[in-house]
Amino acid sequence: MRITTEAKAAMRLKIVETAKLLFAERGFEQTTTRDIAQAAEIATGTLFNYFPTKEAIVQELVDEALRAAEVRLSEQTSSSAGTDLEVSLDEELFAIVAAGLRALKPLRTYLSALWQTVFSPLASATDDSDSFRARHLECVSSVLVRHGFSADVAPNVLQLYWTLYTGVLVFWTSDKSPKQEDTLALLDQSMRMFAGWLIAERPPSRRKKSSA
Repeated sequence: MRITTEAKAAMRLKIVETAKLLFAERGFEQTTTRDIAQAAEIATGTLFNYFPTKEAIVQELVDEALRAAEVRLSEQTSSSAGTDLEVSLDEELFAIVAAGLRALKPLRTYLSALWQTVFSPLASATDDSDSFRARHLECVSSVLVRHGFSADVAPNVLQLYWTLYTGVLVFWTSDKSPKQEDTLALLDQSMRMFAGWLIAERPPSRRKKSSA
């Protein structure tokens, strides 16, 4: 009997929710794919039909959290549109990253599983236009355009941003300061540096608009 699209979606969700509970109870390293399959009451082979590795499940959890953050931030941006408040480039980028960190907080201890894949600045860019990395960089590109930069963002610009972003993320996962204040300070400095570099690289005739 063929499994319906709805049934596949329901099974995928069940696996993800089961894994989330086990990761929280036992920790990522201590939880095996067999544990997840048993708790979800499915065969291990069935689990592999949906997720080839534990890391793939973590990636799904991260993507889910960040999608929700993107929606909330978009709603907040829309509701504040038309106001007289001016937001600088570095402030807007800070807000985007900070929103993502808040969404990822419940998953903070699991993110190390993705350092070499999703978040690594050295990892090959994915061709999947719906991946988190692609969506996030598209969002950053849109912010740059709103601040008067070219819509054709150079790859080295996005690579620099991604390197700074992932550096903040790595620091955040082990930040023990109250409310991760040290991370917020690092994020602020990083986005100021990135925005300052962009403005300095912009042709003189176009700098005034960006720095206004």
